[in-house]
Amino acid sequence: MTQRRRPVRLLVLLLSPLWLPGLALLAGLRVNHTHSFPPGVYLAVPKAPAVGDLVMFRPPEEAVFDEALARGYIGNGGFSHYETMLKRLVAVGGDVVTIDDRGVSVNGQTLKNSKPMPMDEAGRPMPVWHLKDYRLSEGEVLLMSDYSPISFDSRYFGPIPRTQIQSVVRPVLTW
Repeated sequence: MTQRRRPVRLLVLLLSPLWLPGLALLAGLRVNHTHSFPPGVYLAVPKAPAVGDLVMFRPPEEAVFDEALARGYIGNGGFSHYETMLKRLVAVGGDVVTIDDRGVSVNGQTLKNSKPMPMDEAGRPMPVWHLKDYRLSEGEVLLMSDYSPISFDSRYFGPIPRTQIQSVVRPVLTW
């Protein structure tokens, strides 16, 4: 009987790299490998997204995200067109937003690390979004990184539909 179990154990061991990521995803674990926030493992929490939360979202199918993918700002999502991204929810429906060359402000408060870069690290012009005292609709959100000044975030792609948010997350292990 012991010799019969060896092939089964070996098979389980060999296949584990294939099913472990799916099991981790089902358990609510998410991986961030970008530098918008510390790379690491994050846990999805059962909570409605609110201003200040870290959220995982799937970018909408838009030309600005196609360009970001082509330039390497974001990765390919495998099963979907774009990778899932991690940002902080900074504004929701009813908030007044301005995005200009000085930075992003929400309800009159300028956000940390929000000044848009005119060019990327390769010297290409960035697709800076411009808004002046724009009141977000109920279905819109603004997503930013207060951690990295070079994050590809709403200063470049503007507001997105709230429905693109997949989950609120908390860091578990970062490096």
